Formats: sequence, C-alpha cells, structure tokens
Amino acid sequence: MANGTQYSRAYYLADGIYPRWPVFVKTIRQPVGPKQTYFAKKQESARKDVERAFGVLQSRWAIIRCPVRLWHDNDVADIMTACIILHNMIIEDEGFVAERWAPEDCASTSHGIATPPLQMGVPRSNEYLIQRFTNMRSEISYSTLQADLVEEVWNRRGGGAA
Repeated sequence: MANGTQYSRAYYLADGIYPRWPVFVKTIRQPVGPKQTYFAKKQESARKDVERAFGVLQSRWAIIRCPVRLWHDNDVADIMTACIILHNMIIEDEGFVAERWAPEDCASTSHGIATPPLQMGVPRSNEYLIQRFTNMRSEISYSTLQADLVEEVWNRRGGGAA
C-alpha cells in the first residue's frame, strides 16, 4: 500500500542501471522540490542498508543466491525469514565477530554437504508467466508506483514545509 493505492507485487530498491519497471524502485537522479529530494535520500539510504544486509545473508546461505522468479511468494518469504532469524541467533550467540564471517578459502558454501536439488513449487501456466512478465515491465506502472512512494514517504515524514 502506497499513498492509498494497493500494489500486488514486491519491488527491489535499485540504482540507476536498472530499467524503469515497477519491480525496481530507483532513486530520482535530479529531484525537483523537497518531496523528491527527501524521497531520493531515503531511497538511497535504505538501498545501501538492504544491499549490505542481503550481502551478509548471501555469503552465509547459498539458497539466497538462487533465482527465485518461479518460486511461490510464501516460500521466498519463509526462506528469507528463516535466514534472518538464524543470522540473528548466530550474532546473539557469537557476538558481532560473526558478522565478519566468510567461507574458508576453497570451501564451498554448503561446507561439503551434498544437498538435493531445489524444488521450486508447482509450475505456473505459460499465460500466467507471460502476463506476469509483461506487467513487471510496464513503465507506466513504474511511474505511478514511484509517484505514490514519493507521496507516501513524504506523508510519513509529516509533510508540511521542507
């Protein structure tokens, strides 16, 4: 939900190299006015925080490095939640030294344990996938989402004068 509009898909905070699709929310390169300037600052800050946190999780758990386009949304959410909980438990147990964890040189991220192939849920119909890919590439939807997010972020700030 952003600025009173219900959106049906998640999005990634992205930088300028990504296309104008509603699955990527990019900063505003040349913001005009206090709302866009505030949004750009908040988006860039949040993107950097997410990149760092996601990088930590990816370095620890190989499942997060896999493509997830065909997975069920609930499965992705459960996997991410489990990895975040495990990460927090490790930090609580081992302290912040665990944040600098890295796989040993020449060691695989699975630590030599054989794992079965990933199951990615029930295959979806071709029509569903085509429509989904078409929707996620709409520049009009991108512009609408970004405008709604600018307003939402500004309103949560308290609005008013800059």
